[in-house]
Parts: sequence; C-alpha cells; structure tokens
Amino acid sequence: MSAATASGQRPNLIYIVADDLGFADLGCYGGREAEFGPVSPVLDRLAADGLRFTQGYSNSPVCSPTRFAIMTARYQYRLRGAAEEPINSRARLSTTLGLPTDQPTMPSLLKAAGYRTALIGKWHLGYPPTFGPLRSGYEEFFGPMAGGVDYFTHCSSTGEHDLWFGEEEKKEEGYLTDLLSRRAVDYVDRMAQQEAPFLLSLHYTAPHWPWETRDDAAVAPGVRDNLFHLHGGNIHTYRRMIHHMDEGIGWIVEALRRNGQLDNTLIVFTSDNGGERFSDNWPLVGGKMDLTEGGIRVPWIAHWPAVIRPGRISAQHCMSMDWSATMVEAGGAQADAAYPLDGVSLLPVLQQDGAEFARPMHWRMNHRGQRATRDGDWKYLRVDGHDYLFNIPADERERANQAGRDPQRLVRMREAWESWNASMPAIPTDATISLGYGAKDMPQR
Repeated sequence: MSAATASGQRPNLIYIVADDLGFADLGCYGGREAEFGPVSPVLDRLAADGLRFTQGYSNSPVCSPTRFAIMTARYQYRLRGAAEEPINSRARLSTTLGLPTDQPTMPSLLKAAGYRTALIGKWHLGYPPTFGPLRSGYEEFFGPMAGGVDYFTHCSSTGEHDLWFGEEEKKEEGYLTDLLSRRAVDYVDRMAQQEAPFLLSLHYTAPHWPWETRDDAAVAPGVRDNLFHLHGGNIHTYRRMIHHMDEGIGWIVEALRRNGQLDNTLIVFTSDNGGERFSDNWPLVGGKMDLTEGGIRVPWIAHWPAVIRPGRISAQHCMSMDWSATMVEAGGAQADAAYPLDGVSLLPVLQQDGAEFARPMHWRMNHRGQRATRDGDWKYLRVDGHDYLFNIPADERERANQAGRDPQRLVRMREAWESWNASMPAIPTDATISLGYGAKDMPQR
C-alpha cells in the first residue's frame, strides 16, 4: 500500500546519506557551533520542521556493508561483498565483491512501480562491467564508484580517476560535494517537468577524508599517494566540509520548493556509519569500525510536510534498511517474495504520534570479533572476546557493564544473537578487513 496523500499523489523520495558523520556533528543533535557559525542550519531546520530520531542506527559501522543494506532493505550479511570491511579499491576488477545484479533493490522495486530513479554520489558496491548502479535499478548515475576519492582530482586511493556518468568515466572540474549538490538540483528540476514520482539517492562523500574544504584545492597534490590524509585535517576543516554539504542540501530544498514539490517529498537524512577521527559522537563512545554506540548510532531526520507533523522527536529504534523498506512501502512498490525484506517500514511512525514499536536489531563484525544486539533498553555487546551488557538509556556511554549483575538477561540476549546469526551465512574465511590507520598513527580512543 502506498502513502499517497489527500491529492492522490505518491511522494517523491530523497534518501540522503552522509559519509562518516558523527552522532553529534549536527546542531540539532547537540553539536557545537563552528567559528563561522552554525554548522548545519539547513538540516537543523529540516529536523525542526519534521521528525528527528534519537535511537536510529546504521546497519554497519563501516561504509560498504551499510550500503548493501540500504540498497536491498535486507541484512547485508546475506551477500558476499558485504563481508568486506569495507570493499577496498583493489577490488576494482573483482567479479564477486559487489552488489549482484539479480538482487532486487530499493530502486529496482520502485522503478517497477513507476518511479524514476537516480543515484547521485557514492556507490561503493562494485565496478562495471559486473556491477554498477545502472545494473541495480537506477536509470541515472553520477558520482564515484570507490569508497573514497579526492574532492578535486576525483581519484581513488589507487590513484585512478573515479568519477562516472552512468558507466563512463568522465572528468569534470569542481569540488565534489558541490558537483553532487548541483547535479541533484538539476535532477529535481528535470523531474518536475514530467509526471512520474522520483527516487533520488543522494550519497555524499562528505565529510569523509581527505580533509578538504571548497577552498583547499592546493591540498590535493599532497594527498594523492595516501587519501587517508594522516598528516592533516582538523575540526575546523571537518566542520566546514559538513557545512558545504548542508549548503548543497539547502539548494535541493529550494529547488523542491521552487517546483512546488517540497510538501509531498519525503526527505530522509542519515550517515552510513558513525564518525571518524574528527567527529563529535558525544555522548557516545567509539566510532567507525566499532559496534559501541559511537560506531552505529547516527543522525536520522525525516521531512515530509504533507504527512509529518513538524517538531516531532521519536525514540523509535531503526536502522538503515528500515528506511529503505519505508520508501518501498511509501512508493506503493512490492517486495520480491523470493527476497523478503529484513527492513521494517517506519511509515506508521511518520504518519502519527505514538506509533513506535519494538524493533530488535543485530550486528556482527569480523573486525575484533564484534557482535551486538539492541532490544528495548538493553544492548548485548562482544568485543575482543569480552561480553558486555548495557542499559542504554541509563548509560549511553556503555561504561557500566551489567553482565555480572544480570547474568540471566545476558544469557538470553546472547542466545538471541546466536539464533539470529545462525540464520545468516557465515563470514567467509577470505573476507578482508581494511584499516587505514592504527595506534602508530594516532592514540586509540
């Protein structure tokens, strides 16, 4: 069933994903102002005029696994490519490390239901000719295929140019965040001239390394051999990168308003995982690559004036694939019976106050043998062979281990995780973990 409004129109859908954004990097999540003023005024306004989630999670604490979940609305562990933590640029010629084209996806299901579809921004799910956005439900694609690229040269960590128009690599001058934002504005303008609703996946690379603002073209030659940019960056550059993305989102909101489409467009904003080295994750501990809260709890903002009452805040538990399932339902699309969705639609939560529901969620990571389950107030966590039990509302920093005081709950939650894990394929023995830096580069958290 679709979420057609009183006018009978199905909504346009815009799914915006930032890259490595921390839980408290935005003003509306408690982030500090920068020296130039508010970091995220546009996103803060979307949250104030819509719905902000306080207990929303990514499907993984690292980028490409989460993107598998976003695309399929299913647990990423079902697919071989998602076992890479993450897929690295050396996999460019791989015929196994990517999103298989026979998998139904959020865009393919919506396209079958009559939606126009486009991905503008980061793909990170394998390369043509075996994989690619145009082979998985998108009609248009503009952006990088790799996990990280320089903002000015648009080269990946291997030094290869990686900016694509469809399935052709082409060069275009400019700061990547702005190129993506302007292309999204163009798409909104073009879609307004035709009748069908549209799905726009807008996947920024900001604020992912290298640490370059709109004014930092001179930095690019110095990072071409190591995009991790271990010798550079600071919180000021990082906040400016977020601000550039926020400005671009503002251009898109204005395009929707100019075309009379803002009211019936569902805009969802999040991050693919928790923050990296310059992020603010307060009050959470950990970050990218960790199953502590700082690695997986992320901002979630939903804006849809025709449906969502402004000023709402929800403690509904949710994760990346739930939003994909939400968009499938909102667009009136149907899941493939052979590939049932693991994601749960949040449409009732958007439509009315008090519609929250129980949503157990599970994670695992090859890195450090991590596992986690969040169920209600409680979280079961394993890291480096140690089991922990935390009451999250009482202890968001996960410092007060309740395992010894409530051993029966620990056993129940561990058994629930193991039962869920048994329903997933095992982690392949050849799955890789790609860490860009370690204790030799900077002190550990």
